[in-house]
Amino acid sequence: MAQKIVAFILFFSMLPAISSLRAQAIDPDDSFTFELSLPNAMGNKLFQLIMQGLVHANLHYQYALSSGLYAGAGVHYSYFAINEFRVPTKVYGGIHSGAAFLKMGHEKFWSERFGTDIGLRGGAVRSYVVSDQLTAQGIAAKEVNSFYIEPNVSLILSSDVNQSFRLSIGLPIYGYSFTPQLIGLESDFGYGPEEYLKNSTFLSVGFGYTYYLNGKKSTAPGFDD
Repeated sequence: MAQKIVAFILFFSMLPAISSLRAQAIDPDDSFTFELSLPNAMGNKLFQLIMQGLVHANLHYQYALSSGLYAGAGVHYSYFAINEFRVPTKVYGGIHSGAAFLKMGHEKFWSERFGTDIGLRGGAVRSYVVSDQLTAQGIAAKEVNSFYIEPNVSLILSSDVNQSFRLSIGLPIYGYSFTPQLIGLESDFGYGPEEYLKNSTFLSVGFGYTYYLNGKKSTAPGFDD
C-alpha cells in the first residue's frame, strides 16, 4: 500500500509541470533498459496474506519505430518469500519466477529532459516454488508455467543525449492462481474456492536506467550542449 501511495503522489505532483512544457522534436532511438522494483502482492487474498514481494527486475531492448512507437523484447525475474508469521506453522521458502516477453508501446519526450513511456508486455513465465514443507513431502520444487502480461507506465528524466532514468510502475499478471497447496500447506485458511480462481498479480514500483544506442535524435537546439 505504501508503494501505491508514493507512486500516485509522485505522478500527480508532476502533472502541473508536464502540462506547462512545450513539446520538442526529440525521438528516442533504440535502447536497453534495466529496471529494479519492489513488488507488492495483489490478486487473491491468500497471495496477499502469505507472500511477501522482495524483488522484481527487468532487462529489455526496444526498437524505435515511427512517431514514438516501439517494439521490443526482454526478460524479467521476481521473487516472493513466504511470510512465516502469516501461516499456522512456520514455513520457509518462496517463489522464483522468470519470464521472457515481447513488448510494444509509445515513448515520448515532452521537453528536452522529461518523457513518458506507456507500454504492454506479454509472454511466458515459469515459476519455481520451494519450501521446507515441500521438501518434507519429497518434492524439491514445484514448477508452474503460464502466460504473463504487464501493462506499465514510466516517467522519464534524461541526464544526457544517451542516458535517462525513470520511475516505473507496472502491473504484472501471471496466469495461475496462488493456493496454500502450492507451498505445501493443506489448509484453505477459511477462503472459498472462488478466491483461488484469481490470477497471481502484483504492483511493481521502482526505478530504471535506459541507454540509447545512438543518442536521442533532436532538432531542439542546445540539447547536446
